[in-house]
Amino acid sequence: MASLDDLLHAAVQGVGGVERPGQVEMAHAVEDAVAKDEHLLVQAGTGTGKSLAYLIPAVMHAQKTGKPAVVATATLALQAQIVDRDMPRLAESIAPLLGKRPTYGLVKGRRNYLCAHKLEGGFPDDEEGLFEVAEVDRAASRLGQEVVRLREWADTTESGDRDELVPGVSERAWRQVSVSAHECMGSKCPAFANCFVERSREAAKDCDVIVTNHSFMAIDSFEGRQMLPEHDLLVVDEAHELVDRVTSTITDEITPSMVSAAAKRAGRLAESTEAVEDSAIFLQGVLDALPEGKLNGIPDSLSLALARVRDTTRQVQSELKPEKGVEPDGARKVAQAAVDELFENSSRVLEQRDLDVVWVSRDMRRGSVLRVAPMSVAMLLRDKVFGDRTVVMTSATLELGGTFDAVAGTMGLRGDGAPDWRGLDVGSPFDYPQQAIAYVAQHLPAPGRDGLSDQTLDEIEALVRAAGGRTLGLFSSMRAAKEATEAMRERFSDKEGEIGFLCQGEDQITTLVRQFARDPQTCLFGTLTLWQGVDVPGSACQLVIIDRIPFPRPDDPLSSARSQAIAKMGGNGFMAVSATHAALRLSQGAGRLIRRADDRGVVAFLDSRMMTARYAGFLQRSLPPFWPTTDRERVLAALRRLDETAAPPVQVHEPALRGITGALVGTSLGGTGEDVAEHPRPVADAPPPAESSRTAVTDGHAWTAESDEELRDGVELGLSVDELAESLELPADVVAARLKGLGLEATGAATLAFE
Repeated sequence: MASLDDLLHAAVQGVGGVERPGQVEMAHAVEDAVAKDEHLLVQAGTGTGKSLAYLIPAVMHAQKTGKPAVVATATLALQAQIVDRDMPRLAESIAPLLGKRPTYGLVKGRRNYLCAHKLEGGFPDDEEGLFEVAEVDRAASRLGQEVVRLREWADTTESGDRDELVPGVSERAWRQVSVSAHECMGSKCPAFANCFVERSREAAKDCDVIVTNHSFMAIDSFEGRQMLPEHDLLVVDEAHELVDRVTSTITDEITPSMVSAAAKRAGRLAESTEAVEDSAIFLQGVLDALPEGKLNGIPDSLSLALARVRDTTRQVQSELKPEKGVEPDGARKVAQAAVDELFENSSRVLEQRDLDVVWVSRDMRRGSVLRVAPMSVAMLLRDKVFGDRTVVMTSATLELGGTFDAVAGTMGLRGDGAPDWRGLDVGSPFDYPQQAIAYVAQHLPAPGRDGLSDQTLDEIEALVRAAGGRTLGLFSSMRAAKEATEAMRERFSDKEGEIGFLCQGEDQITTLVRQFARDPQTCLFGTLTLWQGVDVPGSACQLVIIDRIPFPRPDDPLSSARSQAIAKMGGNGFMAVSATHAALRLSQGAGRLIRRADDRGVVAFLDSRMMTARYAGFLQRSLPPFWPTTDRERVLAALRRLDETAAPPVQVHEPALRGITGALVGTSLGGTGEDVAEHPRPVADAPPPAESSRTAVTDGHAWTAESDEELRDGVELGLSVDELAESLELPADVVAARLKGLGLEATGAATLAFE
């Protein structure tokens, strides 16, 4: 087999890149870790080319051992980059040296794929009403149109992968054509032979590299489902996100509406569902009476309510078991999944496990929600993820304060019994002080709890105008992102220029990012998802705005529990939890700006505490070494110069048509019959930039012509106010107020369309 250096050199040339010392150092470190069966943590700054640095050793190991290497990422954007860009070019480049073309595949959870059985009517309780509405009047509503699109797309897609569908559809529509792992009938399903999920996983067994996400990898590790083929090398990219993603994966919840819905699903299949309904009513009364926030112990009233849920669902579980020799149909599987989830979650809370944190939250749509999550996943990761394979953890942000210890501790790599590991920082090839400015708007008031101040909105407007658009706005909450978007749409009318604004939630993230990257006069505002994994090199992004230091909320149950635990042991809970969390987020957010050697721009921090707080130095040291300043006029002048001299935006890669494995059609394992150039992937026209004008505002919600039209469609279909509110994800009183303003009346009986 060719040497690592030869393969890396060929791959770098193949992708049109430049070999960098940090990339070479990292590639050899990965190869060495595999050879020694030793875990590795690698901090590799933006521009290092870390994906090639781990993919080349991974391919070498896979072809040598006959076992695939698994690569897990936190974001869909990085998954797409690896499968759509890196691996195809890498495979083409190194195949002559290997004598065999590397193969690769993409594996996701079931909810990301179409369910063939559900499309055929195998789950009538879920889909009948929605499809009926769509077939009766295809133009009646946006939801109906989405379902018709899904059914038409299902006839042509080879992969069934949701990300292939552009423009995307709402989560409500997608649920009508997909199932969860618990709802799936498995090998007993009548459509098993045509199952997109099973076909992709079977094909992945023969791949050299399998790409998946943190959550899927964690479930496979923790629950022993063996959804991934046997492997002895795992690479975790975006590893700074692993702990949060794993924690989220094993967080459970219970709501009264979940209990009622489970009773409804089991209603025609079991006799004891009335008792389950009664337990839902009792639970709601108890939860509504509890204060929002972390619970220090389970109150007697809640313990009694949960015991009722547990005991009544246990009885329904028994009744839902099919007769011996009879396979459950789709409706029974869905009912079983819903009832099982409630039984398991209520039992878990009542167990009061040592590390579990339990809290109550209020949701605008769902009411009171009871959640339970582990305070720490360190030992779980140590035993289940690091236990029986070589693991390489990599990210641009793993080292804080000059050491890997903080991050390593959260992953179970410190303390008695911890496995051997090595930490390595290979640096970044960029000249950060020459390429970027770190601007702190020190003149602004400290952020408060009442939303964005007028001074902050003025600052955003001035910065965006100077930059000519080209702005990625990273906000600490969706409320702030939406507030800023609406304010800027009002301030930048069509008469004044062509600058447009997009906001997270208006379409799928990948679609919004592509729109932002195509048009330099477009700004994209959002929250957590945009703080990482967004890769927009070139002139489309020359300004990154961060509205405030992204501390966890003071009342965040997990963060507060972790801080208290550290304080009890004599540590500094604020610095160990809150400041560390903020440092990681700030580093990731600031890293969105400089993506290649010729990028230039400004990261603007609209939080004066970045200069004045006692912890400011710690946060500053966690950022890339940009040139720092508080001089507003100098920054505005720099942005104007960058706008005037900006090159055209970098070409945007469109979504790929995927084969069974998730690889591109026309590439390795992506399909064999047709040439992609001759049969390009059909992509819908990009939606126009959002209009700045609004039709009305009711209780703080800005209505557009599009949402007004959706209201009219819903009324014509006979939908009730509650159903319209659920569809639009708005409070019923806000919807009712707008209906009154339009002279509409929603008095029709409820239909199955939105159940």
